[in-house]
Amino acid sequence: MGSMSPLFRRRKKKPGDRTVTLIGKPGCHLCDDARTVVAEVCAQTGAAWEERDITQDEELHRAYWEQIPVVLVDGEQHTFWRVDPGRLRRELEG
Repeated sequence: MGSMSPLFRRRKKKPGDRTVTLIGKPGCHLCDDARTVVAEVCAQTGAAWEERDITQDEELHRAYWEQIPVVLVDGEQHTFWRVDPGRLRRELEG
């Protein structure tokens, strides 16, 4: 009984199975900085990334307009305003 049943082990996702979402808007210099960091870290780790524009989505605008840029990892908020590349990489690599 020394090892846990496979049903109780949480499987870590590989970076290639993760998705980073950058939520921002055009003309936002912090969003431009965040885009550069997200693109570089995702290229290094193999994670997919997408960008969402709060000016095109009322729900995103209501939820995030004071925090942009916002970075989600697999749909959960990771950070906002400034993206730390080391922290994002650690999150993706688990």
